[in-house]
Amino acid sequence: MNPREDRERRCAGMATAGRRALRASVAAVCAVTLVTCRPPGAPVQSTGSTRVYEAPMASSAPVIDGDLGDGAWRDAPWTESFVDIRGEDWPDPQWATRARLTWDACCLYVGAELEEPHLWATLTERDAIIYRDHDFEVFLDPDGDGLAYYELEINALGAEFDLFLDRPYSRGGRAHIAWDMEGLRTAVRLDGTLNDPSDEDRGWTVEIAIPWSALRPPDGSGSGMAPGPGDEWRVNFSRVQWPLVIEDGGYRKAREPVDWNDHPEDNWVWSPQGEIDMHIPEKWGVVRFVERKPR
Repeated sequence: MNPREDRERRCAGMATAGRRALRASVAAVCAVTLVTCRPPGAPVQSTGSTRVYEAPMASSAPVIDGDLGDGAWRDAPWTESFVDIRGEDWPDPQWATRARLTWDACCLYVGAELEEPHLWATLTERDAIIYRDHDFEVFLDPDGDGLAYYELEINALGAEFDLFLDRPYSRGGRAHIAWDMEGLRTAVRLDGTLNDPSDEDRGWTVEIAIPWSALRPPDGSGSGMAPGPGDEWRVNFSRVQWPLVIEDGGYRKAREPVDWNDHPEDNWVWSPQGEIDMHIPEKWGVVRFVERKPR
């Protein structure tokens, strides 16, 4: 856990300072980013390696069933297609991934669309290490200070892994796996057949509702309050994709990693990290919460 004095100091003013600093950095990006004159549903175009996304307030809450055709998503633009975690100088991902966000007074809503010819998942228990399967991941740092952030992973079976980190692993951080996003709702929808290599699949979608009230550290500190229009959070999305081989009528990984520095898997992200490490919050993208656009 973060030391108590650090938490109290952060609660007393560092969160506000972090938001102001983040807004200043985003303003520089937005000065050269076309985010206002775009047709509904078009991707927000970002400049440089840091992605920027405007999340519109929802006109109504989406039904969490994995179907992103819900009218609540109509005004939520898609992100850019995901890239290799190391950056755009690396090969493009083999299959497309994109995400979208909307929000209301209750929740943050995340939708994702993953192209996938080989739907595969094995893990079913909550808080299993889901990235050992193909997965989709959400990372949230509400005050943008690089500390006290949240992670959610989900696979094609709908198994969830949510956790709180008091700081990045590289800074001695600890993963609080027993912590849960209370009230979390998720759904996946498959366009194909799971764990069946006899055919070719098309992909899967993920739909998530995260209550603002759930975003509180295990010690109960922090506000757990909804953002307001104009607020910005550090956010990123990741997709872990394992090379598979077909064996005895099923799938298995082509190779398991031998240690933490071995990465036979692909890591595809919305905002590139510059290295194979999602736990560098200062390199995540920026999400700006905005009012619902008049129709």
